[in-house]
Amino acid sequence: MLKKRIIPCLDIKDGRTVKGINFVDIKDAGDPIELAKNYVEQGADELVFLDITATIENRSTLIELVQRIAKEINIPFTVGGGINSVEDVAKLIEAGADKVSVNSSAVKRPELITEISNQFGSQCVVVAIDTKCINEEWKVFVQGGRTLTPLKTVEWAKQVEQLGAGEILLTSMNNDGTKAGFAIDITNEVSAAVNIPVIASGGAGSKEHFKNVFEQTQATGGLAASIFHYGEIPIPDLKEYLKEQKLAIR
Repeated sequence: MLKKRIIPCLDIKDGRTVKGINFVDIKDAGDPIELAKNYVEQGADELVFLDITATIENRSTLIELVQRIAKEINIPFTVGGGINSVEDVAKLIEAGADKVSVNSSAVKRPELITEISNQFGSQCVVVAIDTKCINEEWKVFVQGGRTLTPLKTVEWAKQVEQLGAGEILLTSMNNDGTKAGFAIDITNEVSAAVNIPVIASGGAGSKEHFKNVFEQTQATGGLAASIFHYGEIPIPDLKEYLKEQKLAIR
């Protein structure tokens, strides 16, 4: 039984941390380096850094910023955005990333997952799945949530595991930024369908939401942004609450 992880997410745009609702209405949320240092002090288990416009702007991830953050933290660090090749991954790992997150590039060329896994180990490959419920069916989106694909979410999750992914970061676009709770149904379906860890993302607004996703699904991580960035739920308080609920927390 894997212990549950609390994971803040830094969505980066133009070198700043930002936060949106349903992947739009982007607002500034602070300096990524200061936030990263703060999360280590608070006891975050891991940190995720997503360069949210790298794919749209057709450029690679902000290597220099990754280096600066990596110097300040001592917890597992996942970096995503604009990763299209094994060479891109090598640069990020050299810059201090422990894991990389691929999304659009993996949908476009699924063998990329296997190439990264073969070169750096499956523990290095996180496949981010942005999903939205359309006509009662959960579908996969790419290009920062802008483009619908024909892929069904659960089927794609199974496929990425077979291709060598070590972890899935599952974000419900319907729930993203709403603070109404994680998407329990699809998180449950995906985490039950695969044998690799699943991080639930999108919709965290209260301590109870983390409790619910950990009790009602097999997700092993809960990822959130604005509630941590704006100090609405301090990580130590959240962990204490979850331990009181008899959940095994890192």
